[in-house]
Amino acid sequence: MKIDGGVADVDIVETAPHNYSHTGKYEGVGAHLFAIACQVSFDAGYDGFVAFTSKSDLVEYYKEKLNAGVFRDRRMYIDEEAAQILLDKYMRK
Repeated sequence: MKIDGGVADVDIVETAPHNYSHTGKYEGVGAHLFAIACQVSFDAGYDGFVAFTSKSDLVEYYKEKLNAGVFRDRRMYIDEEAAQILLDKYMRK
């Protein structure tokens, strides 16, 4: 992840094969990684905003599971409201 020009930009998020889908050993690993990115963004003063490029087959998944929005094509973002939801679910227990 890099922070540049007011944007926290995630290069790649990948979970281990044994954590894929709902049958994985640990649930929510990918979303938890995005929650960490949102926390870094908040800490840097960027209101939790995170941008990333999705693999083509995951756009709808990220929209549903992360409340992510789409800039264009596969370029996506997590805004302040979606970031707070992720933080509440994965970081503030």
